[in-house]
Amino acid sequence: MLIDTLKMLCALPGASGMEDAVRECIIREAKPHADEIITDSIGNLLIFKKGRKAPGRRLMLAAHMDEVGVIVTGITGDGYLKFDFVGGVDRRVVIGQRVWFGGVMGVIGLRAAHLRKKEEENVPQTEDLYIDIGVPNRESAEKLISLGDIGTFDPEVVEFGDGFFKAKAIDDRLGCAVLLELLREELPVDTWFAFTAQEEVGTRGAMITAFRIEPEIALVVEGTTAADIPSVKGTKRICSPGKGVVIPFMDKGTMYDRELYAQLTGLAEKNGMAWQTKQLIAGGTDAAVIQRSRAGVKTAGIAAAIRNIHSPSCVGNTRDFEDLLKLARLFIEAQGEQV
Repeated sequence: MLIDTLKMLCALPGASGMEDAVRECIIREAKPHADEIITDSIGNLLIFKKGRKAPGRRLMLAAHMDEVGVIVTGITGDGYLKFDFVGGVDRRVVIGQRVWFGGVMGVIGLRAAHLRKKEEENVPQTEDLYIDIGVPNRESAEKLISLGDIGTFDPEVVEFGDGFFKAKAIDDRLGCAVLLELLREELPVDTWFAFTAQEEVGTRGAMITAFRIEPEIALVVEGTTAADIPSVKGTKRICSPGKGVVIPFMDKGTMYDRELYAQLTGLAEKNGMAWQTKQLIAGGTDAAVIQRSRAGVKTAGIAAAIRNIHSPSCVGNTRDFEDLLKLARLFIEAQGEQV
C-alpha cells in the first residue's frame, strides 16, 4: 500500500548527497519488477520498466530521494556541534528538535530566552544555534562526530486527525513512494522512473538524469508548500492539504507545458478527482532542469499540498496522497492512448 511504502521511506535518512539508504531500499523493493536498474556517479537511481507497448514519446516520471538536513561545520571545546543547513530550512522551526547522525542523537539548541538581548528576539541566526549530543568536551564529541557529517531530523511518523500524516521528508519521499507503487503494477507503456539525488541543493541530479534518459515527456511528482494556517489569508495560502492533488501551471523555476497541464486537469475532472493549483508563483522542483535539458522536454508536475515543508514535522493528507498515485497512473495510461 502507498501509505506503508511512504512510512518506510520517510523513516530513512537521506539528506542531499547521502541518499544511500533510500536508494538501496528502493532498489530492493523495485528489483522484482524492473527491467533495467542504473545508478550513476552522483547517486541518481534510474529504473526502466517495459509496458504493453512503447509510448509515442519517451516517458519519464521523476521524484527526488533527498531531504533537507544539517551538516557539521565545527565542534566547540565543550562538545557542542556548530552546523549549517543542507537545503532550505526555516531556522524558526528547528529549535529543540532532534537530529540523528547515524546512531548519534543530538538536540538543536539556542541561548536561553532570559539571556538573549532584545535584538536577538527575531529569527535566530544559524551561527547562534548549536547541537547538543550529550558529551562533556570536544575530545568526546570527536569520537562520535567528524566535520562534514550530515544529520537528518527525527524519523517519527504519525497518522492523526481526519486522514492527516506527519513525518520528515514527505518532500519528496511521497513522490518516490508513488513511483515505487507504479513500478509494482503492470504498465500500459514503457516508462523510465528517475529517483533523483541532490534536488534540495540545486536540482543537480535531475539535470544529469534528463541528459541520460533523453525523455520527450516528463512528469515530476512532488510535495509542495501549503500555507493554509489562520494567520495567512487569500491567495497567500497557496494550496491546502485535503483539497485534492496540486497541478501547478508555473513556479519560480518552470513554466509547465500547457498541453500536459490541460491533460492532467482534464484527467482529474473526468475521473471525479478533486484538484487545485498553486495560487502563488513560488518554489521550484526538478522540473526546472528537466524542462531545459538537451533540446527541451515537455514537462508537467503534480504534487500534494504539505504544511511545514522542509521541517521535522511535514503534514499532508492521505487522501491527497492516494489521488496523487491515481493521477500519475492515469497520466501514464494517457500516453499509451496517444500512440
